[in-house]
Amino acid sequence: MRIVITGASSGIGQHLAEHLTGAGHEVWGLARSAQTAAFATSSCDVSDWAQVERASWTVATRWPEIDALICAAAIQGAVGPAMTVDPRAWSETIRTDLDGTFFSIRAFWPLLRATPRRAKVICFSGGGASKARPNYSAYAAAKTGVVRLVENLAAEWTNLPVDINAVAPGAINTAMTRETVRLGPDLAGRAEFEAAQRQLEEGGQSISRVSGLIEFLLSAKSDHITGRLLSAQWDNWAALPAHVTTLAASEAYQLRRILPEERGLKL
Repeated sequence: MRIVITGASSGIGQHLAEHLTGAGHEVWGLARSAQTAAFATSSCDVSDWAQVERASWTVATRWPEIDALICAAAIQGAVGPAMTVDPRAWSETIRTDLDGTFFSIRAFWPLLRATPRRAKVICFSGGGASKARPNYSAYAAAKTGVVRLVENLAAEWTNLPVDINAVAPGAINTAMTRETVRLGPDLAGRAEFEAAQRQLEEGGQSISRVSGLIEFLLSAKSDHITGRLLSAQWDNWAALPAHVTTLAASEAYQLRRILPEERGLKL
């Protein structure tokens, strides 16, 4: 497969780029600072539409189509009580994490549509996408937006040979984890700070589970599984192919409003 990965110079994006290259795929990585690697790279700030569009043109000079796009570029950005953070830093977080995801999909859409196989788009959610995350309002809002973007695009692409899903990777040790510890409890919050400390000490959750889910979503086994938020660590995603029709007719693995009666409340 020919795969474009954003955020390929660090964290989960770098791990996936190296892992998938090692598995025999052709990988093109995009990152703010392109580095020498075993895969092709381009320097690109995903929060800047012009740069993302130029990067897609560069890829198109070498590849007439791509089979998959993995949007892994993200920053933790503005951290702290929401009413104290710099609004410009808050906006930068949204631009990188949410706009950057949309820009990447929009720019590489022609190459995705050109592939003769069923194309795959994989985005990343993160802490705060499915529940409140105090002191991380920008990151949480952006990642929630990514999940809803995935659902929206899946609905628009119902009759197209493209699957798009969001992945919740879990508590993986990355630069974001170290940043939370560095920021300290006053900005990150006591619970986040202590959880990050424990995570670094204990090694975090399995990165191989993330790689496994990505491989599954890239494969034909996941065909027609689309518009879902899947947890790499907790969901039994390997069993989903046996339930494609049932899944498509349900709201499982999607963001939804919970009615009070569903929780035994009579209001």
